[in-house]
Amino acid sequence: MSFDAGVAAVTTDGPFDLVITGGTLVDGSGAPPRAADVGVAGGRIAAVAEPGSLSTAGAEVIDATGALVTPGFVDIHTHYDGQATWDSSLAPSSWHGVTTVVMGNCGVGFAPVRPTDHDALVELMEGVEDIPGAALHEGVSFDWETFPEYLDALERLDHDIDLAAQVPHGAVRLYVMGQRGADREAASPDEIAEMGRIVADAVRAGALGFTTSRTLNHRTSKGDLTPTLTAAEEELVGIAEAMGDTGTGVIELISDFPDGLAEFDRLRHMVERSGRPLTVSLAQAGSADGYKGMLALLESAAADDLPIRAQVATRPIGVLFGLQATYSAFSQNPVYRELADLPFDERLAALLEPERRERLLAAEGPDDAGRFASLYELGDPPDYEQPPERSIAGRALAEGRAPAELAYDSMVADGGTGFLYFPFANYVDGDFTAILEMMQHPLTLIGLGDGGAHVGTICDGSNVTTMLTHWVRDRTRGDKVDLAWAIHVLTRRNAEAVGLLDRGLVAPGFKADLNVVDLEHLTLHAPEMRFDLPAGGKRLLQRADGYLATVVSGEVIARDGAPTGALPGRLVRGSQPAPVTAGAVHA
Repeated sequence: MSFDAGVAAVTTDGPFDLVITGGTLVDGSGAPPRAADVGVAGGRIAAVAEPGSLSTAGAEVIDATGALVTPGFVDIHTHYDGQATWDSSLAPSSWHGVTTVVMGNCGVGFAPVRPTDHDALVELMEGVEDIPGAALHEGVSFDWETFPEYLDALERLDHDIDLAAQVPHGAVRLYVMGQRGADREAASPDEIAEMGRIVADAVRAGALGFTTSRTLNHRTSKGDLTPTLTAAEEELVGIAEAMGDTGTGVIELISDFPDGLAEFDRLRHMVERSGRPLTVSLAQAGSADGYKGMLALLESAAADDLPIRAQVATRPIGVLFGLQATYSAFSQNPVYRELADLPFDERLAALLEPERRERLLAAEGPDDAGRFASLYELGDPPDYEQPPERSIAGRALAEGRAPAELAYDSMVADGGTGFLYFPFANYVDGDFTAILEMMQHPLTLIGLGDGGAHVGTICDGSNVTTMLTHWVRDRTRGDKVDLAWAIHVLTRRNAEAVGLLDRGLVAPGFKADLNVVDLEHLTLHAPEMRFDLPAGGKRLLQRADGYLATVVSGEVIARDGAPTGALPGRLVRGSQPAPVTAGAVHA
């Protein structure tokens, strides 16, 4: 076999390093599934051919009979910025067929940073992304100052999957402006120019783009607003324009859109002046139809050839309440607050006392019952699209019980390890109708899983598995989605959106990132709490059965959900060109 610029000119007799045989190929392009074997050599797809036509001599063989063969999933919205510096396994994403993660979203991260500001960035990440500060203080070494030095630090540790980093506005603002930046004072022209230079230098060194946050929901662990909340248009546009001068990079942001059209105009100006694509977070919250206005604005921008798209989720964005979680369903109850700071075992023991139960339930006010109409027991496997009658309030009504009583009993069941689910976004109508419309809009991307973040409140890094189990296979309360489309939006469409053109397709010359999936038996399990972060920090995790194999750069990193120990994952420095194939074998 010969290679030219990393692309194989192949024959069906190999030799191959890995051959996947007998599977149904869903190649990421959106084309219909088809029977095909896949040959891998040198970390690239070397051949896609008729079943049984590839030589397996000397190759590792995966028998995919009865299973799907897909590209590895590309998750464009994660927060592994800290974890990636101490942990070779980027779980939970790597447990769910994700082979490339993009981190540094929402304007938070750990570089650039001055030695005096380590605590400030930890407090920002802890508050915004609910990652324990003790874990970050112990786990993040901060043996860097500039963003290029941070990239070098990431590169020193091998990982199971690939990772790409973006430059966070919050860190840049603090680095340039000091306390004035944290206090959200206006940046001077010189400070804007310096921020732009830092971002541009980071992108030239391999950052994938620039991100910022403009939402009141993001605060430090001390309750302070994020430094970037009120950054002026001149600052946003100035940084974007400087990055645009590099000719590469993407922009990501989250905003409350407090002034509606004026805020969207700022986004348009960032794109107009930089020439770079931008994505913004979108969910159904508050108003049932509010998201439709954003979709219309995206369409108006597209009509003007401005590449602005929205990142959307595959399921509701939901908080998990429980005794092990950051919050309980009774966190505001005065009797529960008496126990809130006790160690878990002592708190559970106290709550199991009949007298305590009676006091706590008696302390529930008449206006408290309404919240139980939006609380659900997920079950195992979890059901994220339950009708209102399956809510705690709906079940309590059917059983002739008080909702608080049912919630209390659920909280202490199973040794106090269970969770109640509160879908605070994307479930205003009590079903997934809005999610389907957002997902299928041509100007949206699948994201917002937040892998690595919200470890005590939200467990949505598994939403790629939800796409396959719920949307493709199991949904009963509305339309399902096409398998080929689902794989396309989890792979090639996301890869193209962030400039990673070398992956997301199973075709000769492309990066050999692959999944072998038993769709019939693919099962997403209930969230569970583990205490395996540095300093014994907790994190919500969710396992899945049915991923028979996950392959990164031609190496099998997991079989039947168990890691093999292989660590082929690497830092992706900047955008990647598409391969130019020559003499490749196709089906």
